[in-house]
Amino acid sequence: MCAVAASEVALEPSVKDFIASPRNMLIGGQWVAAESGETFEVYNPSTDEVIAHVQSAGKADVDKAVKAARKAFEDGPWGKMAPAERQRIVWKIGDLIMEHQEELAQLESLDNGKPITIARAADVPLSAEMFQYMAGWATKLNGETISPTIPYAPGAEWHSYLKREPIGVCGQIIPWNFPLLMAAWKLAPALATGNTIVMKLAEETPLSVLKLAELMQEAGVPDGAVNILTGFGETAGAPLAAHPDVDKIAFTGSTEVGRLIVEAAANDLKKVSLELGGKSPNIILNDADIDKAIEGAAHAIFFNHGQCCAAGSRLFVQEGIYDQVVEGISNIARNIKLGPGMSTETQMGPLVSRTQLERVTGFLDSGKTQGATAAAGGSRGEGAGYFVEPTVLTDVKDDMKVYQEEIFGPVVTATPFKEADDDLIRRANDTVYGLASGVWTQDISKAHKMASRLRAGTVWVNCYNVFDAALPFGGYKQSGWGREMGAQVLNNYLETKTVTVGL
Repeated sequence: MCAVAASEVALEPSVKDFIASPRNMLIGGQWVAAESGETFEVYNPSTDEVIAHVQSAGKADVDKAVKAARKAFEDGPWGKMAPAERQRIVWKIGDLIMEHQEELAQLESLDNGKPITIARAADVPLSAEMFQYMAGWATKLNGETISPTIPYAPGAEWHSYLKREPIGVCGQIIPWNFPLLMAAWKLAPALATGNTIVMKLAEETPLSVLKLAELMQEAGVPDGAVNILTGFGETAGAPLAAHPDVDKIAFTGSTEVGRLIVEAAANDLKKVSLELGGKSPNIILNDADIDKAIEGAAHAIFFNHGQCCAAGSRLFVQEGIYDQVVEGISNIARNIKLGPGMSTETQMGPLVSRTQLERVTGFLDSGKTQGATAAAGGSRGEGAGYFVEPTVLTDVKDDMKVYQEEIFGPVVTATPFKEADDDLIRRANDTVYGLASGVWTQDISKAHKMASRLRAGTVWVNCYNVFDAALPFGGYKQSGWGREMGAQVLNNYLETKTVTVGL
């Protein structure tokens, strides 16, 4: 681990102003305080210092936001707006995101801890791209015609057609690891398809999406079409998931909370889509481009401090190259520059919160107790923030906690295998999750065969963490229901209506 010199980016005046006073919530087009009058603190994970205060939403606030969304859908202009006009507004949101790129990147780095360089290069542009990709779908939500044959009505003529219509009021709950991008993944398709939204932000990281909400107003999103709540899962997220006037819930987060979302939604059988956890296998074969595979495997686990549901956290390396790969990744880990997110020299920032720090260090302690060896890292980082060293664990057995459970930190387990055979595929698939996976080989036939057998929603071959608005993302098994991004995400937000006319 290398410490970073103090080379922090100076805050934009607009960012200073934004965090200087308590931030309100957006409900029905108005910026309002919580009904209870309660606020809570937002921390800078790089310093463990309070940087802002936001409103703490409760059940009354959720109810008010849902009513505003219902009114905007049933009576307001959004539900009746022409698709081309919706397209223009959603596209404009993307334009405004890029116009405010530096401001959004600074807010993202401040309350999430990710390096400002990554927020500028990835989080903000990908968010803008998501809105503009989805804007194009607003005018292309076409149905189809069907010519039915009805056996019990010989000689009769019919005209049948399908319509694709918005579901209605969508409750959306997003996580803290990619605050701005996860908001874009959910808001953009829901808006493009004509729905109205109540979004609950992660309590750890509300700042960048509160700014995004201002930009959405500037873009012309009508009052009530998007409502943004800040608050905690128990007091705001749970009432939103259970609200009887919410037609659909979309959630990204842990599998444990996903189960609670399903239970809350079950009473009135509202539609649910889930993007949940992962414990993704990343497989390197003897014939891989070794240098490329080492770099790619390090990126797979250390990107976003390992706080990525698709992280390549279970590394399988064929015996012939195992020592070389482990040493290569360990060397990268040892030289990653840990530091505050707002420093341009930082390559890895802190974890998002003290709770997350305790979770990840608890896994490190468990690994040591059960006999794993830290080839690199293995400890908490230096400083007042929530830093953890990039860690490579060896001597790992398949029944260890660090191998079985999602750590959600910069920790990879490396295990060798002899042959790319049925046993390897079994081990790779031997998890309750099925979000992502990786294969590194120069044998394209092997790559395709392995890709077809891996039980995961995404398989990356000779690459990792490749995301695009056109590429669907989601999981098998307990990694979730439905897909984000691509044309497939539209199914999360549309109903299909069949109309049959007797001629």
